[in-house]
Amino acid sequence: MTAQLTFYTNPMSRGRVARWMLEETGLPYDTVLLDYGSTMKAPEYRAVNPMGKVPALKHGDTVITEVAAICLYLADLVPEKKLAPPVGSPERGSYYRWISFMAPLEQLMTAKASGAALPKPETAGFGTEQDLLDTLEAALKDRDYLAGDSFTAADLLVASHVGWYLQFKRLEPRPAFVAFAEKHGQRPAARRADEIDDALLAQQPS
Repeated sequence: MTAQLTFYTNPMSRGRVARWMLEETGLPYDTVLLDYGSTMKAPEYRAVNPMGKVPALKHGDTVITEVAAICLYLADLVPEKKLAPPVGSPERGSYYRWISFMAPLEQLMTAKASGAALPKPETAGFGTEQDLLDTLEAALKDRDYLAGDSFTAADLLVASHVGWYLQFKRLEPRPAFVAFAEKHGQRPAARRADEIDDALLAQQPS
């Protein structure tokens, strides 16, 4: 890989997940810190991401936004790290499945945070809350990894999402959820990423 990686983020954003993935790759990257409501909405950054949101990753002339897309892209840049199962393998199906499963989880968490009644199961992308949480619990219970027998970006994305919602008490603290989030949150790359973002957060004006 010869093109430079530039990472646009804020330490109080989902950029923390993307930074964890960057640290897992071991690739060098530059960080551009953006502030909500100012530089994040400025024309210079909207030329990178018209949504004016973080995180975003620029690799040469290629721009990747959305946390899951960033993690998928980075995993494929470093095949030697085995952060993604081989294309065409059965494990690749599980990899895509559980990464994509975070979308209905987020839909459910957002719906619950609104305080309004949950939509009818037949119209909700997440179905019922009970079915979604039971399915996720069954996937995580007594398992270390979701796609094969080693750590992948699927584990990173699921552990980070589950850990985030547990931290803010939006998700039931079922033992399988807590164990999975805690196990992967102790990875050296996760700790390095947290240390970097915590230090950046401490530097921000209150």
